[in-house]
Amino acid sequence: MGLLISIALILMVISFSFGLIWLGEIAAGVALFLSLWVLAVTLLPHLEKVTRSHRRLITAIAGVVVATLVLLWTSPWAESVRNQIAQLGWERIDVFSNLLSAIGQILIAIVALYVTWEQYTTSKRLTIEQNRLASQQNIITQQQTIDAYFQGIAELTLNDDGLLEDFPMERAIAEGRTAAILGSLDAGGKAKVLRFLSGAGLLTPLRRDERLGRAILDGSGGYAEDRLTGVRVINLGVMLAGANLAGGDLRGADLSDINMIRANLSQCELVRANFARTVLCEANFAGSDLSHVRFYYGSVKTATPRTPKDFPDYETGEYTGAVIEDADFTGVQRLSDEQRFYCCAWGGSKTRQTIPGGCEGIPNLLKR
Repeated sequence: MGLLISIALILMVISFSFGLIWLGEIAAGVALFLSLWVLAVTLLPHLEKVTRSHRRLITAIAGVVVATLVLLWTSPWAESVRNQIAQLGWERIDVFSNLLSAIGQILIAIVALYVTWEQYTTSKRLTIEQNRLASQQNIITQQQTIDAYFQGIAELTLNDDGLLEDFPMERAIAEGRTAAILGSLDAGGKAKVLRFLSGAGLLTPLRRDERLGRAILDGSGGYAEDRLTGVRVINLGVMLAGANLAGGDLRGADLSDINMIRANLSQCELVRANFARTVLCEANFAGSDLSHVRFYYGSVKTATPRTPKDFPDYETGEYTGAVIEDADFTGVQRLSDEQRFYCCAWGGSKTRQTIPGGCEGIPNLLKR
């Protein structure tokens, strides 16, 4: 409606500028009708709420304005003004006409600018709304994909009695599905998948029956862990190398013995997460909560990072530690003294510069 009124006003100004009085009057009538219609539609709901005393006041004001205009128009002063206008020369009238034409062109430019601005703002609003709807649809689609993955993994690794029954082919297919879905999710979606897999015990090395290869119960309602020779249902391997997990909720996740080089773990909830023997070179932990995060087993005095050829000792901690060289620990929260000692001792010179509280008095055991 606003666009139609603008077009009618532009047409009115152009018509009067070129002397097309009849066309200008038609355009003015259309603009007046449309404007009154908009005003009526806008004001009628509000008029219903106006009290009787307010209505009398509005009527009185309208009466004063109309009566004053009529009296002024019929007064001798108004008649003298009309006579003076009638006595003006044609040259003055021509100058006045040119002035009106210039004003009309300026009004046309202003109205055109207004129409362009309205089109721009409308287009911007539509774009923002479309992006919002697309984002919501992506979230719904991603959640549906995650739910389907959860269901598929459960059906693949559990038998009819709900017991773990993972043979090599099932494990291979499960790892393939996991690699595919982790590559298509955002940081929040990856965190959901990792928490599900960890909570279900599918990322933990489990003790196996040497003949059947099946996981063994620990006698207390769960499956027995075997950090040294156990087999994981899903081995993440290098799936999370360079992954963006920023802001994700990874509380209690078992992310041990995998490759997470250059992973973005900033602003994450990592309470009780397990990174033992994980390669975390150049990983970003900035701003994350590291309360009770495990970087090694055994004592911090004897724990050392993993190496490609040495077997880990889970009692002393030798070769059970995470590789944290060049990692960023800027602004991490709830870093314990033991964690700070390990990170300072085995993080290297670049990592030591980012440790909250500094590394004074802690030797650089990495020697670089």
